[in-house]
Amino acid sequence: MPKMKTHKGAKKRFKKTSKGKYKRKRTKRNHLMTKKNSNKKRKLRKDATVKKCDEDTLDTLMPND
Repeated sequence: MPKMKTHKGAKKRFKKTSKGKYKRKRTKRNHLMTKKNSNKKRKLRKDATVKKCDEDTLDTLMPND
């Protein structure tokens, strides 16, 4: 049976926490930041967690992490 390979795109975008959940960056932070208020920009800085329904997909994409 061949080795299970890690999906490199998923490895760059997601990080596994100590409890087994996945962290991700928030969207809407690349450009047009001048029209967003500072409270919104501060909230966009924090990482978000991946939803439970998508964790199974990430487990198959990143079997070794």
